[in-house]
Amino acid sequence: MTRPISVQLYTVREPLTADRDDVLRRLAEIGYTAVEPYDPTSDPKGFRQIADDLGLRVSSTHAGALLREEPAEVFDAVATLGTDLVIIPAGIAHEEFATADGIARAADLLNGLAEQAAGHGMRIGYHNHWWELEPRIDGRHAIEVLADRLAPEVFLQIDTYWAAVGGADVPGLLGRLAERVIALHVKDGPVVKGEPHTAVGRGLMPVPEILAAAPDAWRVVELDECATDIFAALADSHAYLTSLESL
Repeated sequence: MTRPISVQLYTVREPLTADRDDVLRRLAEIGYTAVEPYDPTSDPKGFRQIADDLGLRVSSTHAGALLREEPAEVFDAVATLGTDLVIIPAGIAHEEFATADGIARAADLLNGLAEQAAGHGMRIGYHNHWWELEPRIDGRHAIEVLADRLAPEVFLQIDTYWAAVGGADVPGLLGRLAERVIALHVKDGPVVKGEPHTAVGRGLMPVPEILAAAPDAWRVVELDECATDIFAALADSHAYLTSLESL
């Protein structure tokens, strides 16, 4: 594992709202050395200061705000955070992935954002949920059709759990998407909608096989919902992934 293990801060959204600095300290104490914010425009200078103090690298950031706010302001905030990987996690209608025409529109949107991002020295990525996997176009998952239409500089962050929920053989999918994938969301659980996630390594996901299929991608832990203590689950996830660092 050549890159540090990161954590998507949506996982700790409630305690983060109450005391951001304390949450980041707790993550650093667990052993995480990288984080992935989900709201780059929320006090980026203050965030960068505490992250630097704790030795936390910003691996990438989600930035759904790009679809709602002035892009230049969002890119300026991202630059302050210190990453060049900007990911669209939602905001494109689910229905767009059900047809080839809808996928073409989604690709045009992402390609347009990528052109703007390039002017700031950044790259645009797209993060999937299950609705980009469930629809099939000529026997292929919608996200594969999307990948064919994306400009070369646009990357994918594959949420491995939601890809599995959407019906994908995740290692096979990663193999087909190949170098387009530069980041993974690594999560675990029962692989059904509506059920809480577990610490990575405690559920049904074939995590070693998934990591082996994308050995150079960022590993970003995310637990959307968790029935156990979230910091304990994050500690267990970090310990498990560290034990697999040869993958």
